[in-house]
Amino acid sequence: MLIGEYHQNLDAKGRINVPAKFREDLGESFVVSKGLDNCVYIYPKEEWKRFEQELCSVQPTQRRMLHRFFFSGAEECSTDSQGRVVIPPKIREYAGLTKEIVVIGVSDKAEIWDRGRWEEYMENPAFDAEEIAKVMENLGI
Repeated sequence: MLIGEYHQNLDAKGRINVPAKFREDLGESFVVSKGLDNCVYIYPKEEWKRFEQELCSVQPTQRRMLHRFFFSGAEECSTDSQGRVVIPPKIREYAGLTKEIVVIGVSDKAEIWDRGRWEEYMENPAFDAEEIAKVMENLGI
């Protein structure tokens, strides 16, 4: 399970250090793609396959849209001997990644955010403790 929040810097070659705690769960190679909310998704290959299967269950017109969004810029990546991975340029551009980034674990995947955008998101009323409490109550948690 991928959990936690790690503040890092993107180097001049577009590389990040994959948190050591994430490397085992991600495996030797993993998939990097555009994510929602202008972040980057990093999926272990098994989770990526499951994600793809879930996308195939939607209506054909929605499936085309989702496949084009998620698969067109996705790349299979792996870490180098120092635990770094190059985030593809088009994905970096999509997510607005600059120097300071945040890597977070979100259970089945990791997300990479531009630090400023992450801080903005965390202040967003959609990330409200009262709303979270309501959702949890509806789930019986």
